[in-house]
Amino acid sequence: MGDCWSGISLASRGGLIIAARVGKHTDSFLKEIVLSTEGKTDCKYWNTDSWGGYERVLGEEYEHYMGKDRTQRLERTNGIVRQQTGRWHRRQNKFGKVWEQTEITTRLVVSYFNWIWSNIRWGTTAAMRAGLTSKQWSWNDLVSYPTVI
Repeated sequence: MGDCWSGISLASRGGLIIAARVGKHTDSFLKEIVLSTEGKTDCKYWNTDSWGGYERVLGEEYEHYMGKDRTQRLERTNGIVRQQTGRWHRRQNKFGKVWEQTEITTRLVVSYFNWIWSNIRWGTTAAMRAGLTSKQWSWNDLVSYPTVI
């Protein structure tokens, strides 16, 4: 199985996870994240680590900033998603070996993170800070919303 990565794009102000993907760390993996993000925002600024794939995929139409000083929040959020997804905990029972199950679990964790989980510091969810909702959602709100699949 090996070489499994979780990648997310994160709104810099509210902390909303815009797009998430699971797969091998390749240029096509990054292209999927960029395309999914482009469909939801017109932002042309990317803060990333120093992996060379970003320069190959992003091209000149984006302003691209590299460095850990600009990616701390992103890395923290990615760590939360990875921890909650559980695939990467090889010495525990929750280690998943099926890619499809990991993708479904990642979607569920991202939905929870954006709509249900309230940040202790601000007392709001990422969706509330992004102006997408005025209240914290429950699991019932999430699963009964007609466009969440």
